[in-house]
Amino acid sequence: MTIRAAADGSALGNPGPAGWAWYVDDSCWAAGGWKHATNNQAELTAVLQFFRATAHLDDELLILCDSQYVINCVTKWMPGWKRKGWRKADGKPVMNVELLQEIDAELPGRRYRFEWVKGHANHPLNEAADSRARAVSEAYQRGTAIPAGPGFVRPGERAVTRPSDTRLAPAEAPEVPPPAVLFDFDEPAATETVDVVVTLSAAEFDRLSARARTRGVRPEQVLRDLI
Repeated sequence: MTIRAAADGSALGNPGPAGWAWYVDDSCWAAGGWKHATNNQAELTAVLQFFRATAHLDDELLILCDSQYVINCVTKWMPGWKRKGWRKADGKPVMNVELLQEIDAELPGRRYRFEWVKGHANHPLNEAADSRARAVSEAYQRGTAIPAGPGFVRPGERAVTRPSDTRLAPAEAPEVPPPAVLFDFDEPAATETVDVVVTLSAAEFDRLSARARTRGVRPEQVLRDLI
C-alpha cells in the first residue's frame, strides 16, 4: 500500500511565526510550529514529522511537496553534503543541517518517493496541508490555541499524537501538550517500570536495526524515542 500525503510549511514574514503540516485526509493529519522560524525550516519539519508519524509502518510513502528545495535536499543533495561533513561544494556549512540530519536518520529501511506539486494551484492535498500550516502560523501570531490535528490514524485505529518538535527555537519554544496515552492501563509512577513485549515482523525488525545502527544506539532506544 502507498500512503499519499502532502507536506507544507508557512512562515509569516519569513522568518516569523511559522507552522508546518502534513495531510493525508481529514481524519489523518498533524500540524505544529514555533513563534519564529523560516519557511524552509517549516517545510523540512513537515516532512520530518510525517516520517516520524509513519515510522511504525512498512508502507511506501508518496510525499507531495511544493518546495523544490525540500525535495532536492532529501533526494539529491544530502549524500554529497554528508560526504563533505555536511558542507556545501564551496565549503560553507549546510543550512538547516540539524533538521536535515534528523530526516536522514529516519530514512534507513524506508520506502518513499517525493512528487513536486505547484503551490496554490488548487491541488486538494497541497491546499489542505498549506491551510493547516498557515493556521498554525497565524495562531502563533495571534497567541491563540494551536490546531495540532489527530496525528496518523488508519481507519479503525486510535489516534496517537506527538508534540511538535521545538528544537528550531528552544528559547521561544511554546508549551506542548503531553503525549496521548499509549496503553489502556494506569501509567506507573515515575520510579516504576513496565515491561512491554513488542512483536515485529522480520522487515520491521530489520528497519529498526538499521535505524539503531545509524544513530549508534540499541534498538530498544529507538523504540523509546518513538514512544
